[in-house]
Amino acid sequence: MRTMITRTILRRAAQSVLGLACISGALGAHADCFDAAARYQQVNPWILRAIAWTESHNQPLALHRNADGSIDYGIMQINSQHLAVLAQYGVTTKTLLDGCPNVYVAAWYLRHEMDKYGNTWAAVGSYHSETPTLRDQYAHQIMAVLHSWKQM
Repeated sequence: MRTMITRTILRRAAQSVLGLACISGALGAHADCFDAAARYQQVNPWILRAIAWTESHNQPLALHRNADGSIDYGIMQINSQHLAVLAQYGVTTKTLLDGCPNVYVAAWYLRHEMDKYGNTWAAVGSYHSETPTLRDQYAHQIMAVLHSWKQM
């Protein structure tokens, strides 16, 4: 049942991602995607913005090769470990290098973590890692960004 729900959520997110794939250009256009993606997945848009800042400093074309051989893509640094699932819905590495679709995928993933951990900082930290120490460090990074923006 949970897998079916997750697939339904991902399918809807992928449809939105692909529908918005035509939106590209300046970061200003991507900024509108934070609110839309957050509304769609019922997550906090400021958390998404803080993740984008923490992960890539808002760089839609950011790439990062990890020590484990995986690659993080785009503004929200979506890890390549998700590519097999995302490919089922037409999301490719090229899609992930477009800011707006990348934000929608990130909102889907954050929603997934919130479904697991609730509306908690553990869910936010798990966007980065489920290892408790790394998870908690990341959540504190996001909190610090939000504090600096006076959003907390």
